[in-house]
Amino acid sequence: MLIRPATKADLPAIMQLIHDLALYEKAPEQVETNEAEIGAALFADEPKVFCSIADLDGEVVGMAIWFLNFSTWQGKHGIYLEDLYIKPEFRGNGFGLAMLKHLAAICNERGYGRFQWWVLDWNTPAIEFYKSQGAIAMDEWTVYRVSGEALKQLGS
Repeated sequence: MLIRPATKADLPAIMQLIHDLALYEKAPEQVETNEAEIGAALFADEPKVFCSIADLDGEVVGMAIWFLNFSTWQGKHGIYLEDLYIKPEFRGNGFGLAMLKHLAAICNERGYGRFQWWVLDWNTPAIEFYKSQGAIAMDEWTVYRVSGEALKQLGS
């Protein structure tokens, strides 16, 4: 098992994992992106988003897509984990934990103050896994989003 940065050669596997995750989260119709857009984001001259790959003997078995956030209270950056997905047939073998440890190590090495993510409230296996690693639910916070037409209107 190896956790490594994604390469351009991983793009087809990354796109498949994105689609698999959307299907798991019961929202496959919401995937609007494509391999070219994901590649442009991940492999830009100064990327703002990153992808770590779980690799088993050359096979991509999972991914973590993440980016930096910032805490004004801490005055430090942190990592926001956008997506963590391990193929179902490889779950329970330590890949998810290895990925969390990898990202936490990046936080520690770079002096980041937080490592956070969202999880769907019905995803009990993920919630229990995260809790077992010391994660705390931020139940007092409500997530808001503006997108689509509402975003266009707000920005005009």
